[in-house]
Amino acid sequence: MKQSTILCVLPLITSCLLLAGCKSPPAGTKFVGQAIDVRFTAIDGRQVDVSQMRGKVVLVDFWASWCPPCLKEVPVIKAAYEKLHGRGFEVVGISLDDDKKDLLALVAKEKIDWPQFYDPKGAEHRLAKQFGIEEIPVMWLLDKSGKLRDLDATENLVEKLEKLLAEP
Repeated sequence: MKQSTILCVLPLITSCLLLAGCKSPPAGTKFVGQAIDVRFTAIDGRQVDVSQMRGKVVLVDFWASWCPPCLKEVPVIKAAYEKLHGRGFEVVGISLDDDKKDLLALVAKEKIDWPQFYDPKGAEHRLAKQFGIEEIPVMWLLDKSGKLRDLDATENLVEKLEKLLAEP
């Protein structure tokens, strides 16, 4: 009986181990330590080029107005922006919304001041494809030289920002 139990459980354990090891790395892993190229015309007409933000710490926020975890981050980002914008913190929003009206409505309702990129292709738009974004929210931090330093700014955002802002 023991041998048959082992034979039944062994494939289950093996499957679990294989599945656990097959998780793909976070989006952007191959870009860590590199300057990233993000340029667009924002929904309000501003021209945005992250390379022109050198000397500042930049949060690149891939999100959408229909995404509950993304919406949970909005007040966190706003608080950090209000606290640290004067010290050189910028935010760039990359919306994966399908409908521009939804994005515009949320930006107005929440009084979001930072530039937003919208592409009518939704999750298939050029920046999502360029950086391998398959799920959201994804929040990256770029250091003052424009290099991608953090792939998960959803955790301890203010602490991470203050550390990057303190760097020369």
